Amino acid sequence: MKKSIGSYPSVRVGGGGRSVVSQAGAVLLVETVRKSGLDTAISTALAPWRKPRAVHDPGKVLLDVALATALGGDCLADVALLRAEPEVFGPVASDPTVSRLIDALAAAGPRALTAIRTARAQVRTRVWELAGANAPAADGSAIVDIDGVLVLAHSEKQDATATWKKTFGHHPLVAFVDHGQAGAGEPVAALLRPGNAGSNTANDHIDTTRLALAQLPKHLRRGRQTLIRTDSAGGTHAFLDWLSKPGRWLSYSVGMTITEAIHQAVYKIPKKAWTPAYDAGGTERPGAWVAEITDMPDLSSWPKGMRLIVRKERPHPGAQLRFTDLDGLRLTCFATNTKGGQLADLELRHRRRARCEDRIRNARDTGLRNLPLHDTAQNRIWLEIVSIALDLLAWMPMLALTGDTRRWEPKRLRLRLFSAAAQIITSGRRRWLRFTARWPWTDTITQAIDRLQALPNPG
Repeated sequence: MKKSIGSYPSVRVGGGGRSVVSQAGAVLLVETVRKSGLDTAISTALAPWRKPRAVHDPGKVLLDVALATALGGDCLADVALLRAEPEVFGPVASDPTVSRLIDALAAAGPRALTAIRTARAQVRTRVWELAGANAPAADGSAIVDIDGVLVLAHSEKQDATATWKKTFGHHPLVAFVDHGQAGAGEPVAALLRPGNAGSNTANDHIDTTRLALAQLPKHLRRGRQTLIRTDSAGGTHAFLDWLSKPGRWLSYSVGMTITEAIHQAVYKIPKKAWTPAYDAGGTERPGAWVAEITDMPDLSSWPKGMRLIVRKERPHPGAQLRFTDLDGLRLTCFATNTKGGQLADLELRHRRRARCEDRIRNARDTGLRNLPLHDTAQNRIWLEIVSIALDLLAWMPMLALTGDTRRWEPKRLRLRLFSAAAQIITSGRRRWLRFTARWPWTDTITQAIDRLQALPNPG
């Protein structure tokens, strides 16, 4: 009897296999593209950049790069992942063709960016209609989170400079629509900036908000039903004045720096005015309190209706206190123009802005860890590709997944769903993907496909 050696079985490996599709679970993203109409919208938008007698449609080329990025790619050459499986992804352009398209779109500048963004906005409206109760604006309101992200550069790239963290790279501003606790979030703006761009530059926050609002359905582009959330980088006179401008009337919840005036106002708050703060689950949090100080500092130069709310809490063990913290308690402050409501509810709503950090982390895992091209114009196109990839990673769970699976982040989606292999067969003049019954998430994949195919076709 021959004894086995080691913990794993020994298998022989060879090439030449047929009828097997790797990354077959990516058919979920392909079906999302079809049902959302994203392929038609992008192709129409990029029609001016299609050369006579061209073999590959520019819209399909751009979507192929976005699909490869959604599957974990981080450069243009990773489109080879799709080129290897033409039965699922169709004909895929060569690397030189992809590069020429990116160069052409970069040379077109704002015209190409506007075309891509307009197509995304049109499709987003349709996707939210298809999602129904699962859409982020199903209750008639929307929350947009804005934050900065540092993207490191390991070579000399245009506009790559030293950052405020003493690193080297770029400092884009990004915006995401919050899906709440039931889902993830989807990108609605990405403004590429040099690495030395300031964190609290009002003009950049205004430009990012404009881009974000243009991605929302028209009825959400102005009015109190749309809430803009930022950290203290957005707490500037110019930005809040812009949000509060008559005719725009956006709601906001913006972090504020603890100034000396705010610090002195906190000292004057009566003990009975402090109310318990809430934890993430909406229950009282021991050792944390909130209070309103709107009437204490001079707010005459700030927008009318602005409220200031402060929070004090015992810091967690090992936390380093700041000079402005009070009696060993951590102080934070934010401004809002929301009328009424419990202070603890408003403070919890503002603190949930931290979900934006999760969206940024997922974006880093989806092409934003590095800007792979040299010129700024090229990298602006890359940011749109990353945004399309993140759109698909948000839309597919919203339309096809339920329960806990809808909250799966891109890494988990890739590991459990997209990486699944399948056998491809032709039966009854139709092409079928057969996933193995041994894969633990085969039922999740097939049920999700059934939900997508049950949706009405665009047009």
